[in-house]
Amino acid sequence: MSGGLLVAGTTSDAGKSVVTAGICRWLVRRGVKVAPFKAQNMSLNSFVTREGAEIGRAQAMQAQAARVEPTALMNPVLLKPGSDRSSQVVLMGKPVGEMSARGYHGGRQEALLGTVTGCLEELRSTYDAVICEGAGSPAEINLRRTDIVNMGIARAARFPVLVVGDIDRGGVFASFFGTTALLSAEDQSLVAGYLVNKFRGDVSLLEPGLDMLYGLTGRRTYGVLPFTHGLGIDEEDGLRVSLRGAVRESVVAPPHGEDVLRVAVCAVPLMSNFTDVDALAAEPGVVVRFVDRPDELADADLVVVPGTRGTVKALAWLRERGLADALVRRAAEGRPVLGICGGFQVLGERIEDEVESRAGVVDGLGLLPVRVRFDRAKTLARPVGSALGEPVEGYEIHHGVADVRGGEPFLDGCRVGAVWGTHWHGSLESDGFRRRFLEEVARGAGRRFVPAPDTSFGVLREEQLDRLGDLVEEHADTDALWRLIEGGAPGGLPFVPPGAPPLGAGAGAPESRGGAPEPAPLSPEGLEMGRPETQREAGESQGLEIAGSAGSKGEGLVVTGHVEAEEHVNEEAS
Repeated sequence: MSGGLLVAGTTSDAGKSVVTAGICRWLVRRGVKVAPFKAQNMSLNSFVTREGAEIGRAQAMQAQAARVEPTALMNPVLLKPGSDRSSQVVLMGKPVGEMSARGYHGGRQEALLGTVTGCLEELRSTYDAVICEGAGSPAEINLRRTDIVNMGIARAARFPVLVVGDIDRGGVFASFFGTTALLSAEDQSLVAGYLVNKFRGDVSLLEPGLDMLYGLTGRRTYGVLPFTHGLGIDEEDGLRVSLRGAVRESVVAPPHGEDVLRVAVCAVPLMSNFTDVDALAAEPGVVVRFVDRPDELADADLVVVPGTRGTVKALAWLRERGLADALVRRAAEGRPVLGICGGFQVLGERIEDEVESRAGVVDGLGLLPVRVRFDRAKTLARPVGSALGEPVEGYEIHHGVADVRGGEPFLDGCRVGAVWGTHWHGSLESDGFRRRFLEEVARGAGRRFVPAPDTSFGVLREEQLDRLGDLVEEHADTDALWRLIEGGAPGGLPFVPPGAPPLGAGAGAPESRGGAPEPAPLSPEGLEMGRPETQREAGESQGLEIAGSAGSKGEGLVVTGHVEAEEHVNEEAS
């Protein structure tokens, strides 16, 4: 058997990531060898696999739920926004340049269909089941012709589709019906049914609506998952974190010592890998909040400047908000500050950037004796080391190369007084190191805080993934889900009018009431992203070209440079 399922959503953030993880954990607990897959992801929250490939952190979390090692096959295309109008394209774990939304959706995206289907087929040849996650909504009709992550991949693999809707937002019945009714007949034939997420109250009150939905669409609802706090693990988009809101809706456990410890995280633009602070929030007595005003640093015992995809932009934002001056004052007073990756770079003396922002030489905050030069090659690594007398593991994702010119060594960075800086993401997940670090912070802040001696972030993460598996097992019709995974969508599903509307003049072959779009190329042969002629005209205005044949491993790629932004990047570029 090499079955599978696509978990789609009525909207972005409907719960696709956690539902996919929950299904993976439920399957692996019943002895199924399962892998997650997301053909294309838009996220600033990424992870480095053991082979040195960068993928969405959500897929790494789903791999952990499936109890398998994450690989680039599980997320072959990753888009990392660098502005409102452009994203870095990461293909098979390696960056291949910047693209505008118009350039990407103007034929380049669909030419990657062969790469993503090749990855999916390789996973299917190895695993009993592959659980795919969609992006945004499958009913984004303006993007259907070039879709490679929702119905495009479902149709290519003949996978059944389970549509997830967040009932806590309201309008879930209209969303289920409308999503189905905006698809072509062929796409609708793969939509097996629905899953209600985040329901509060008595399910019996919902059942008449589910019956009416079945009468309207001929499709059943496979489960109603209750609203459960604290399940937003490894989210994809840092922009969705509410400022001044507690991390992950988590309830802070009573402190092990006399005092709590307050951590303020500067919510910088293009914040990346904000999950670094999850391990702090897991500690009893540690309160973690995202902030955007200098007065919110006043009572913080530790301020974290997190990673960012726009270091120079984040630095300007800190200065405009008055947070830069507040950080300088904290350092002068000996109050703890931690910079991670882009946040580490911000704390240095000077940044030379002709790659990310192309701003040239920019003065940093001068809190650490570090000079940073941006390199076109991206560092992707899984370092292992020690700090504060404890072993530490982490992962690195950065273009900036740090020249450390003093201070006390701290991982790959340095420490001066109560200011620390490192490129290592994930270091705080090392339990012994985290405890020693928090002890140092408490001393510097004058708090009688004592880290709990037995907090294990890895154990807590496993418990959280088991909770996701429990939700699926207890509140979904798992026998029916298994039949979907094993046998595909039920036959004879009715067509729900009106179907997909015409795509419009000049947009390609129309797809209406059952009409199929022209098939996308099955390899990225001849795919070009950018304007090579511009590169010849001016050295600083490069083109990005992807040419040759890229199979499931992405071989034969030729990459150069950067493409200027043209159009707003769709929220999940689906």
